[in-house]
Amino acid sequence: MNKRTLGQGLEVSEQGLGCMGMSDFYGEANDTESIATINEALDQGVNFLDTADMYGPFKNEVLVGQAIKGRREEVVLATKFGNQRAEDGSMIRINGEPEYVVAACDASLKRLGVDYIDLYYQHRVDRTVPIEETWGAMKSLVEAGKVRHLGISEASPATIERAHLVHPMTAVQSEYSLWTRDPEDGVLEVCRRLGIGFVAYSPLGRGFLTDEAKAMREVIEGKSAASEVLGAADYRKAHPRFAGEAGAKNLELVERLEAIASTKGITVAQLALAWVLTRGADVVPIPGTKRRKWLRDNIAASSVELSAEDLAAIEMAFPREAVTGDRYAEASMKSLNG
Repeated sequence: MNKRTLGQGLEVSEQGLGCMGMSDFYGEANDTESIATINEALDQGVNFLDTADMYGPFKNEVLVGQAIKGRREEVVLATKFGNQRAEDGSMIRINGEPEYVVAACDASLKRLGVDYIDLYYQHRVDRTVPIEETWGAMKSLVEAGKVRHLGISEASPATIERAHLVHPMTAVQSEYSLWTRDPEDGVLEVCRRLGIGFVAYSPLGRGFLTDEAKAMREVIEGKSAASEVLGAADYRKAHPRFAGEAGAKNLELVERLEAIASTKGITVAQLALAWVLTRGADVVPIPGTKRRKWLRDNIAASSVELSAEDLAAIEMAFPREAVTGDRYAEASMKSLNG
């Protein structure tokens, strides 16, 4: 696995592993398979693991901590705070209060079973707290040795600049894929101007930009039973881009990608992930999976070479303006671009 360098010299594998779905949102958990997936990722050189306190809630950090026990020095460990949830999973608030930042970090360290976090993100921007106050508390964590690098997720260019003035930022994490190209509207530019790396979550469109898209649609439409592709409790069944007319239109776009992938002898997921990898040496995708078979498929994307002709064909087949539906439900959309 090749390496890429984020801001402040933080070197990571060119693909990371998003761990959220191992514990929350994407159907039933299987801790044994998830831990095996994390360990295989490390064995294959994927050393950049991404979690958050809200995943589970709290369970995902415990799981990741169990998986990396005895392998801490092999891992670049990223977690997040700010989406404050109760034990029962209910959302409390987006919280950027300085006191909460410190408490959340201490709790994450305990759950992960580690002495420090490599990259600590503000998960969402609390619009009720000046970003300088939140980042002042985050800076204190670096000074205390609890955290080595700082990042932010789903923030506006102006907020990124203000936070970076408080403490040099290592990474901005936002959704980025063929069907979510919002970072191209200013965020990537400010990151490059300030020397900040960019981490792309959901580079496979939460699994829709894969060969499984048709099977997902059949579950949503009631044509087939829920399965490991899309479980009964999977929140994606109601996702604005998966369901209804939007889902049907977006499936047509994926089918165009299938034709291109077929000519290259690769999967749709590999094509979509390889596209993200062409966006720049400062862009690191973190596809999420809880199964080793899909981890292997994702890793193979790093060997895919896309020519200028391939990229032009992808742009023609999957134009940005053709994507239908918001990337989150209405309430969650309000928390973006803070």
